[in-house]
Amino acid sequence: MSDVAPVKQSLKASSSIDLPIENPGVSFKPQYYEEASAGEHALGWFEIHAENYMIDGGPVRNQLQQLRRDYPISCHGVGLSIGSEQALDRSHLSRLKTLLDWLEPAVFSEHLAWSSHGVNFFNDLLPLPYTRATLEQVVNHIDEVQNTLQRTILLENPSTYLDFSTHEMSEAEFISEIIRRSGCGLLLDINNVYVSATNQGFSANGFLDALPVEAIGQIHLAGHSADQDEVGNCLLIDSHNQPVAQPVWELYDAAIEKFGATPTLIEWDDDLPEFTRLQAEARAAEQRLRVARDKEHYRVAS
Repeated sequence: MSDVAPVKQSLKASSSIDLPIENPGVSFKPQYYEEASAGEHALGWFEIHAENYMIDGGPVRNQLQQLRRDYPISCHGVGLSIGSEQALDRSHLSRLKTLLDWLEPAVFSEHLAWSSHGVNFFNDLLPLPYTRATLEQVVNHIDEVQNTLQRTILLENPSTYLDFSTHEMSEAEFISEIIRRSGCGLLLDINNVYVSATNQGFSANGFLDALPVEAIGQIHLAGHSADQDEVGNCLLIDSHNQPVAQPVWELYDAAIEKFGATPTLIEWDDDLPEFTRLQAEARAAEQRLRVARDKEHYRVAS
């Protein structure tokens, strides 16, 4: 298996540099536009889903253009199907490049997952086996994406609900090798870590310990819901429709103590709350980021 060289340094880097570190962001939805554009809420930045804006003109593009003037924007993709066995959709990738060239977001990120097969597209982000063959295809896909977009991307760790008997390495090892070979960064979704660790029975803190610290460019926080599997065991669902759960906050505290204060987003994509509820979640993250930053300063000073 031949190594793929890391993406060229001349490419624009998706990094934490252009996003406020101590002032978290939230998911942007069109119904929040009036409050967001009024500037009355102390939010640092917004994240959009790329596929909602891959159009020519229209009201939502106009909203985004106005929002971009006042806030840094992070662009989050859900449709590249980077983990798929088949070739990337070149048309989708071209439309994505057109959007990013127009928007010039601070960061572009995608998921370590697959969501299409042949002519079929699935309304979910599906897991993949952590094998050497899968690693090869994911690295090749990321290399193609980064060279097409002319920027490095952040790759988000998935939420998982089942295990593969064909795994040849752990998720943390798989992600670390992707980062090493492709030169991409990591979008660390803390809720996904907690959900997967609970469902799969591994240590969430051990997972954090195994990640490459220098690659983490952004953190996501979100809510989850509880269900049961067919034998009655607890099954957590990455539903993005509730406040951040206390165990996820605690894991977040552990993460930013390990990795340092990192640009953080509150994700809320279903059963949307009032905008002020999102603001309250962002304030809770902000308080924790300040504590982490104070600890960093103390360690440096001592």
